[in-house]
Amino acid sequence: MAAQKAPKLLFIPVSSAEGIGEYMRSMIIADEVKRNWPHADIKFILSKHAPYAAQCPYNAVLLDDTPTKQVKAVNQIITEYLPDIVIFDASGRKSQLAHAHKLGAKVIFISQHKRKRSRGMKIGRALVTDCHWVVQPEFVIGPISGLERLKLKLINKPIPWNIGPVFTQPDEACQAGLLVQFQLTKNEFVLFNAGSGGHKVNGELAADIFAHAAYESYKASGIVSVMVFGPNYPNPLPELEGVVVIPQLNNQQFINLLAASKAAVLSGGDTLLQAIALHKPTLAVPVSKDQPPRIAACVAKELVLSCETALEPMKNALATLLSEEQMLHLCTKLALSEQLNGLDMAIKQLRLWLK
Repeated sequence: MAAQKAPKLLFIPVSSAEGIGEYMRSMIIADEVKRNWPHADIKFILSKHAPYAAQCPYNAVLLDDTPTKQVKAVNQIITEYLPDIVIFDASGRKSQLAHAHKLGAKVIFISQHKRKRSRGMKIGRALVTDCHWVVQPEFVIGPISGLERLKLKLINKPIPWNIGPVFTQPDEACQAGLLVQFQLTKNEFVLFNAGSGGHKVNGELAADIFAHAAYESYKASGIVSVMVFGPNYPNPLPELEGVVVIPQLNNQQFINLLAASKAAVLSGGDTLLQAIALHKPTLAVPVSKDQPPRIAACVAKELVLSCETALEPMKNALATLLSEEQMLHLCTKLALSEQLNGLDMAIKQLRLWLK
């Protein structure tokens, strides 16, 4: 691809009224692209029904549904925009990837679990994909099969690249500002977050279960709790003794509070892997059906504790997590684990195309 003073990047993450992980990951990459290439032209395609869509700081085209289901609309945008790079984050039909490829764009597909990874390796999709990033450590998702490896070799396409979780690195100045803003002391609070805030478990909002657990944790331990509800949380925020309630944070803010916390209670999505990469003792609690296998893989490595999504199990698991013996054990295991920040890997690849 010819060098350009103003590279054009199009981000197409899965976007819906429930989850937010794909959008947040795309935002993190977009922000880092803007930091490295200040004149970059960045565009997003999002569902207008996603609560965060109207808050996107970049030029965004809002569609009637998630972009994967809006084939003609997405292809028309690609035709008119003519991006240099298109990043499909767990989204996209084969025909959309093929259209971007045909128009000369570099195509990146991001997968986060085995089903999506397998989808990205199908011959029709792999032929029009320049890079396939897997945002999981290999110990979580497992290696690809020998047959899949052979198939990709025969069509001269690289195997999926396990870049790991994508997050903004902690920053001392940002962290200090947040601690002052929320009147917190480093290493003297527990951070709670159930993802975007829209997930339900047995008909109850997972964020409400986490918030009650945060209150019970404060009562039992005397350690301040910080509950981040997320942009998709639909209800008025509660007032709970000993709990600092935060509506939502961007990734940089969240990562800095996570790094400053004593421990964390998180869902089994991207933030769990970010906490592991930051060597933060964590209780992992699933809030969606794709999370238990990921959590189980982390538990098997003794990198986290886990429990079911209910108040009593969470209270008991929190008491265990905050015990001196358990904290020491987890910190030792985490220190021995080698986890990378996928953002560094992503920018390394983009540099090859945006010289």
